[in-house]
Amino acid sequence: MLPVSRRYNQNWLPSIFNDFFDNNWIERTSATAPAINVLENEHSYELELAAPGMTKNDFKVSLDDEGDLVINMEKKEENKDEKKKGRYLRREFSYAKFQQTMLLPDDADKEKITATVENGVLLVTIPKLEPKVVPQAKKVIEIK
Repeated sequence: MLPVSRRYNQNWLPSIFNDFFDNNWIERTSATAPAINVLENEHSYELELAAPGMTKNDFKVSLDDEGDLVINMEKKEENKDEKKKGRYLRREFSYAKFQQTMLLPDDADKEKITATVENGVLLVTIPKLEPKVVPQAKKVIEIK
């Protein structure tokens, strides 16, 4: 049995927190990708990417050399710790960096893609190409 002075030592709490939070027992949620929804309607595809706390300056949406949609997200976190009274033992509130490449469908109008950020959601609208109407060739064939 430990002596009473060692059993009730006040220093055990910080070391338990440090041991628990500084190892891999808890998977890091910041390593996961943001949730993405894709909605198709008659005229377009709409891609929604969950990005709480992000602004339009944190995103770059582009097409690569192969015509695929590339979404880059990087949060340049400002140090706002001076307002806190204490220190973080674990801090995982924001995504540090994220990149996603998505193949676009054949009927996507790549020239008219738009993107907006509102209420922590990036919305990318990908209009569909208007279907080409091929006129049917009408020809009367003479019977001989």
